[in-house]
Amino acid sequence: MSDPTPVIEDLREESEELDALVAKLSPEEWRTATPAPGWTIAHQIAHLNWTDRAALVAVTDEDGFKGLIDQALAAPDRYVDDAAEAGAAQDPAALLAAWREGRAALDGALRAAAPGARFPWYGPPMATASMATARLMETWAHGLDVATALGASRPPTGRLRHVARIGVRARDFAYAAQGLTPPAEQFRVELTGPGGDLWTYGPEDAAQRVTGPALDFCLLATQRAHRADLALAAEGPDADRWLDIAQAFAGPPGAGRPPGAGRPPGAGRPAKGESR
Repeated sequence: MSDPTPVIEDLREESEELDALVAKLSPEEWRTATPAPGWTIAHQIAHLNWTDRAALVAVTDEDGFKGLIDQALAAPDRYVDDAAEAGAAQDPAALLAAWREGRAALDGALRAAAPGARFPWYGPPMATASMATARLMETWAHGLDVATALGASRPPTGRLRHVARIGVRARDFAYAAQGLTPPAEQFRVELTGPGGDLWTYGPEDAAQRVTGPALDFCLLATQRAHRADLALAAEGPDADRWLDIAQAFAGPPGAGRPPGAGRPPGAGRPAKGESR
């Protein structure tokens, strides 16, 4: 992706939609439990604020980001939850203001980044477009948890193309996170987007294939639904294995969601013509 502007714009829109969901909540509503065990709506927004600010450091201060890596390595099992807990303890109005300020600063830094720049991260280094895509992926996933907690629905949009893309590109990272050697051959991935169009990745003649609704693939890659509850099909043993371990996010593998829960209610419905 040579020009990062489109994904930066989509990140802004995704964030604004989530902002509209939480902006008028009462302090009590900020304490509503979400599908993530132990996390309230405040934890979800606190996590987004924390990761937006970590991304800002990565984009603007490479040496400073090394300190954040050291913190993560010092408490790999706790640092994400600890940061969310600290942020959620704030007054909701202060937390909302901090999130708005942090994401605006990141937006400006991403737009000002030099062409071809690459930034450190908790996984592989990222180009500007990839960093914006990662932030959009997390904003969508955590926003989905918020919407589900509130009984709201966020219909899937074309912005999911970015989430699907990073999920596909993170294939080898997902294997490595599990201590597995990634397959040498590329996979073919064919996903039906929310508008009914086909999104394709990888060589057309690949023997290993994944097909299904783009929404379902995004839910799987962000671990917002269990594979058993999604309409994704795999051809080939390696592709089948990938659907068991897929993750679009950096860091260690998550526990995911249990089977039998179905799609999160906040995810909306697949597009007309999608399977399910």
